[in-house]
Amino acid sequence: MTDVSPSSTAASRNAEHGTDTWDPSAFEAPDYYDLDDLLSDEATDIRDEVRSFVTAEVQPIIEAYAQRAEFPKDLIPAFAEHGLLGPNLPTEYGGGGHSNIIYGLMMQEVERGDSGLRSFCSVTGSLVMYPIWKYGTEAQKERWLPQLAQGEAIGCFGLTEPDVGSNPSEMQTRCRRDGDGWVLEGHKRWSTNATIADVAVIWAKDENDVVRGFLVETDRDGVSTPTIDDTWSLRAAVTSEVVLDEVRVPDAHRLPGVEGLKGPLSCLTQARYGICWGTVGAAMACYDAARQHARNRHQFGQPIGGFQLMQERLVEMVQEITKAQLLNWRLGTLKDGGTMRPQQVSLAKRNNCDMALDVARSARQMLGGNGVTSQYPVMRHMTNLESVVTYEGTHEVHTLVVGQDVTGENAFV
Repeated sequence: MTDVSPSSTAASRNAEHGTDTWDPSAFEAPDYYDLDDLLSDEATDIRDEVRSFVTAEVQPIIEAYAQRAEFPKDLIPAFAEHGLLGPNLPTEYGGGGHSNIIYGLMMQEVERGDSGLRSFCSVTGSLVMYPIWKYGTEAQKERWLPQLAQGEAIGCFGLTEPDVGSNPSEMQTRCRRDGDGWVLEGHKRWSTNATIADVAVIWAKDENDVVRGFLVETDRDGVSTPTIDDTWSLRAAVTSEVVLDEVRVPDAHRLPGVEGLKGPLSCLTQARYGICWGTVGAAMACYDAARQHARNRHQFGQPIGGFQLMQERLVEMVQEITKAQLLNWRLGTLKDGGTMRPQQVSLAKRNNCDMALDVARSARQMLGGNGVTSQYPVMRHMTNLESVVTYEGTHEVHTLVVGQDVTGENAFV
């Protein structure tokens, strides 16, 4: 399905570097507290299906794509085939109809492959399909949701702007009434998928400073989506801007079911939930690479896994991954029960991003010089996580969200 160069395969890396290398097919998932016992058979079956897909079709090629700063578009049909696009949305519109626990496990496995690929799936399901399903008209749902679920159309989300990040209430993008339609003017930034997208969910302020959402086809006059191509992170994803220059859309393209910041913030809660699980997948990949290295690498006459300092690093990784797994499981049960609060998502996003970065950095040190090469996945995960810890709310912003929740005091102002 994908164009894989020989130099990108695990077999060729083994031949080049000997036995001291990472074999994705030898992955052993850390489950120190038998979390699988808390999951349904359906949940573990679907997770294992996605895990096999990532191991067989993503991990052998992703390093080469990241090195080339290229998104593997050929994987999109497989994402759809495995139900990764809108898995927790209703089946009547093409979604998977799965629980949020299953959705989280699916995102965990995709990010075990690469954060950029999980971003593609999260944006599609949580930032594009979700607002159309939650706030759109029946015509909008029928027009876009089945195509997005099948990967036949690609969507992006426009909220962040060049000068507006953590405080979206200051957005400068405007919309104004013009007859029976609207005119949009503004500039969005850090929009995953935009350059290859067919439709953008754009949030803008009207003449009364009320935030409204619109579905804007990217081939409309006045829309441009230049790629942001000078990043060291998420190199296997498409990261773009969305520039709106007097773009005209009919009123039928407005999302009528919501006004104000509640609209975009509710979408971010959905996406952040997926991030909480995804970062655990990235940490699992880094831990497994370090574990394999500890077994295969010999120094001073024995495997380095026999040295106390190496064991301490691995134990710290298992400890923190286990805590995050349990945190996610409880968060998922709350979400499936309809009682999850956005502040609880903030706590998990804050914790799990921090945890995954610590695991990646520790694994990188265990791997020595090889840790900065594409022989192992660790450096790629580490640089990807530098984006993940920032987008969808920085570590500091989520700290203040939880801080306000536990004290009742607003420290944002």
